[in-house]
Amino acid sequence: MTKKLLLIAFVIAAVAGGIYYYFQHAKTKDLEGIAYGNGRIEAQSVDIATRHGGRVLSVPVEEGQMVEAGDVVATLDLTDLAASVTGAKANVRARVQQKDAAASAVAQAESALILADKEYERADALAREKAVSESRRDQAFNAKQAAEAQLSAARQNFSSAEEGIEVAEAEVARLEDLLTDQNLKASRAGRVLYKLVEPGEVMSAGGKAVTLLDLTDVYMTIFLPTETIGKLQLKQEARIVLDAMPETAIPAYISYISPEAQFTPRQVETRTEREKLTFRVKIRIPPSLLSKYIDKVKTGLPGIAYLRVDQDRDWPANLKVDPALLQDIEAQP
Repeated sequence: MTKKLLLIAFVIAAVAGGIYYYFQHAKTKDLEGIAYGNGRIEAQSVDIATRHGGRVLSVPVEEGQMVEAGDVVATLDLTDLAASVTGAKANVRARVQQKDAAASAVAQAESALILADKEYERADALAREKAVSESRRDQAFNAKQAAEAQLSAARQNFSSAEEGIEVAEAEVARLEDLLTDQNLKASRAGRVLYKLVEPGEVMSAGGKAVTLLDLTDVYMTIFLPTETIGKLQLKQEARIVLDAMPETAIPAYISYISPEAQFTPRQVETRTEREKLTFRVKIRIPPSLLSKYIDKVKTGLPGIAYLRVDQDRDWPANLKVDPALLQDIEAQP
């Protein structure tokens, strides 16, 4: 009886081993000419920060919420900055008055120079005729030089007044631009990853209010051995299969290949023996596809990216893309 049980167990083990070998062999054969590496879905993060400190009045978003470009994510109390804008505008008005006064001084100096020129010409003519003394002509000449100096100084003051207006107006523009941070807005569409402040808190200049995930820039980073990297090129077609969706091959492409090799990061686990030197490769999902399924995009999901090193070889059946996904890509501009 015991021998029969052992025989049955042996037969079952042999059959199971044969089945395992068959499927493993078939799977390996399907992946001939295809490189692959594991990674996680990542997205570009964007910090929304203020350029001027202030007290937080409201944060009308929550973590996980989708926002559009231009949506307000935080409101600040910038009363002190508004007062600075008022003061800067008053300074502009004062500078304009200085310019007007300088323009009047220039006009007066020009008139004085014209008069001094005529007086000198008259004194010079009379001196030639011996009708007046040489000292009288010298006095007229000195008066002319003084008028010229006054005109030069008046024109310099006018130029300085004009420059002062430009500087004052630039300061108003700078402060008004900072005042727009009263309502911090999303710079692009995305999902709120972190809500970093609460109403009542005081933010310093450069402080971050929220962190957004740009879900139009989603990718997976993998590491490939040196003998594979030379067979790949930018924009090359790729596939991503997520652990959560093993039956779906997501179309993607190579957007980045590291120009130099590096040691494989510790967190990278490969199915084969770890390579000492690898190249970092970024596999990006087309933005047009992401825009259609943006509500379903999740970062951090593990999966595997596949790339053909043999371009003459067709994708195996399990890595062929659903035609509906291809239509979604082609339908986008």
